[in-house]
Amino acid sequence: MPQAEPGRAVPHAGGVSEDEFRAALARLAAGVVLVTAHDEEEGPRGEDVGMTATAFLSVSLDPPLVMVSVRNGSRMDDVLERQPLWAVSLLAEGQRQIAGRFAMKGRVSDRLLFEELSYTRGEASGAPLISGALATLECRTEQRVQAGDHTLVVARVLTAHTPSAAGGPLTYFRGRYRHLS
Repeated sequence: MPQAEPGRAVPHAGGVSEDEFRAALARLAAGVVLVTAHDEEEGPRGEDVGMTATAFLSVSLDPPLVMVSVRNGSRMDDVLERQPLWAVSLLAEGQRQIAGRFAMKGRVSDRLLFEELSYTRGEASGAPLISGALATLECRTEQRVQAGDHTLVVARVLTAHTPSAAGGPLTYFRGRYRHLS
């Protein structure tokens, strides 16, 4: 393994270090979404699960496909492996607190995170759709692709709604939530 110069990170075998990779990709602005699912295997009535994501994108118009990247072994990865139906709320600039609460490491249970949120339950997925989001989608997983320490979940969009036309999107840039100006 190559030795690092003082103050310089050791690169992976492919060349770039984790620190260099993170610094470069932090300069790519991304929209912020909340991915949700209803985990029927948790408790007698199931439990809602949520995860903030910036690695979410449109894949195809015909058929309508989207993709989200989830960390291997995460709660959301485990749920989406057995639950094909899930939802996405495209967060508005005023929903920074929602994004932050579902992105915390070592966070409290998902049940407590949803407790004070306003949402409706999707008819197709049964998953929470966050009130005030710029758009909501309900999805069904079509493919899971292993990609390093993440899984790419490709899904067909079953429903799409644009309940809120006011305001701009919540974005993530250089390690902070931002809004377009």
